[in-house]
Amino acid sequence: MRDLAAQLEARRKQGLYRARRILEGRQKPQQTVDGREVVAFCSNDYLGLAAHPKVVAAFRKAAGVYGVGAGAAHLVNGHTRAHHALEEELAAFTNRERALLFSTGYMANLGVAQALAGRGDHVLEDRLNHASLIDAGLVCGARFQRYRHATGVDLAQRLASLDATGERLVLTDGVFSMDGDLAPLPELARIAEAHGAWLMVDDAHGLGVLGATGAGSLEHFGLDARRVPILMGTLGKAFGTAGAFVAGSEALIETLIQSARTYVYTTAMPGALAEATRASLRIVQDDTKRRETLFALVKRFREGAARIGLRLMDSITPIQPILVGDSARAMALSDQLLEQGLLVPAIRPPTVPEGTARLRVTLSAAHTRGQVDRLLEALETAHEAVAPD
Repeated sequence: MRDLAAQLEARRKQGLYRARRILEGRQKPQQTVDGREVVAFCSNDYLGLAAHPKVVAAFRKAAGVYGVGAGAAHLVNGHTRAHHALEEELAAFTNRERALLFSTGYMANLGVAQALAGRGDHVLEDRLNHASLIDAGLVCGARFQRYRHATGVDLAQRLASLDATGERLVLTDGVFSMDGDLAPLPELARIAEAHGAWLMVDDAHGLGVLGATGAGSLEHFGLDARRVPILMGTLGKAFGTAGAFVAGSEALIETLIQSARTYVYTTAMPGALAEATRASLRIVQDDTKRRETLFALVKRFREGAARIGLRLMDSITPIQPILVGDSARAMALSDQLLEQGLLVPAIRPPTVPEGTARLRVTLSAAHTRGQVDRLLEALETAHEAVAPD
């Protein structure tokens, strides 16, 4: 039997131990965490919609209609008119024939891979994909490979080496959650099409943020449903609520309804939450100034970080990681910032590769310029105090 206590202690000594924090109140930049007032730079609430009055009001009103639980799976009697309307609106927003709601992004990714690939098929993934995509490829039973990060040449070579039998499914993040960089989607789409492969993009961190209308990484690159047949998006980030969806063709969505186990055998998300998401979707589409504000803050942060001499990663998105390298030093920097009332978590292996521990700064349209400047000042102080040997 494994000695769990000893393993946990080893994690502590390696600077890899994870601990939860307790948040009081709503998701917003100014928070009370573990009884302490902080400005948080770690939320994925990119547009500041998690506590938006219109979204909250929509949830409260819909809870009076639908209650607070769906009670059953979508295929039993848990599929409300609110769910159905949201699916139709998400399909229109992403310019696809249909959309299908899932309870989480993790379940959406698992469901797609399991429904479309299995024994005798092939799944190929970017090495830095989110854990949910990696797990989807592993558990579906297909033959599994990981290609070099954002490297189309490696993907093409791997596809060319496969035997002629079985389905081929290429899975990638649109925006990589720990680096903030974008997948080379036009190149991947061309390669997938040339080799008769499905291409699925998990755009959890692109939807609502990128593109002229906020429709995400595919809109940013000008890619349509023919070039990228499968799109997965989450609702708990820029949309500020919870849940996920898959969008694609009529045949794809009907196949998932019939065969995706994580859809068939799971209680539906609350109808009130679907109604709240409809409200947030309207804001995403109508309030373009939120994205303008967000990207002005990204520019301000990157320029300030460059003046300090911080090592930023190549990201145009609200995800702005500061590469540190050593896990213990990353933790020390995070602790220094917390002492100054700023919550910026250290991201360490195995979430990121060995030797690439970092501070993962995420910006929101709800942040102020003053808060960003305060973060930069604190980073300069912390960087000097915890300089490498």
